[in-house]
Amino acid sequence: MKLHANVFGEGQPFIILHGFLGMSDNWKTLGKKISEQGFQVHLIDQRNHGRSPHSKEFSYDLMAEDLAEYCAMNNLSNIQLLGHSMGGKTVMLFAVKFPELLDHLMVADIGPKYYPLHHQDILDGLRALDFELLKSRNEVDKELSAYVPDVGVRMFLLKNLYWKNKGELGLRMNLEALVENANQIGVELSLEDSYKGATLFLKGEKSNYIVKSDEARIKNQFPNSIIREISAAGHWLHAENPKEFLTEVLEFVKK
Repeated sequence: MKLHANVFGEGQPFIILHGFLGMSDNWKTLGKKISEQGFQVHLIDQRNHGRSPHSKEFSYDLMAEDLAEYCAMNNLSNIQLLGHSMGGKTVMLFAVKFPELLDHLMVADIGPKYYPLHHQDILDGLRALDFELLKSRNEVDKELSAYVPDVGVRMFLLKNLYWKNKGELGLRMNLEALVENANQIGVELSLEDSYKGATLFLKGEKSNYIVKSDEARIKNQFPNSIIREISAAGHWLHAENPKEFLTEVLEFVKK
């Protein structure tokens, strides 16, 4: 699958993968700051997200293979690799399967364990959007607010809105496939999977995605890992405290 990417800067490749229902655009501001430090940044849309191709098939195995194909097509190696949430699960599995391609691995606010499905309200809200009736961003936002009261989460979701045709809004994501495969989002890495390269796990101080009891498993599967906490931030730690997030990332990759 030929993934869509925004690429900028020159130097060592630095790939960033977004989370569930996100897209590469979510990372443009941070990506540009990283590129200023001597990296060629690749902001990738994963399958069924953003401008990348749609497919009925959806799993971490496939997304790791998609990324390997992207690296081969673009002749990338010695990669700095960062993934957030769903993207974090993808990069963990990619590191297990293709360790020879990596320099450093960074995983933002997700662990290798199983996570129960918790996006149902969001998916229900997105499915309820009728673009034959809704003709503006404000109308979509109002409709979505009945399902997603958090303004920040709605703003994140509304980045997917675009003009499909003149006067007709649509969502860039393949919502049908994501709803159909929603149970795939929380699947765990096999306990036998491990990656021995340098790894940074970043967790939000106010997030419960990585808790104290997860640390032993993380250390077991990623023995050369460190865990750092981003203060005053929840699950969207890179957006909520970008300065501290960027500092931790750059310190780690420049070691």
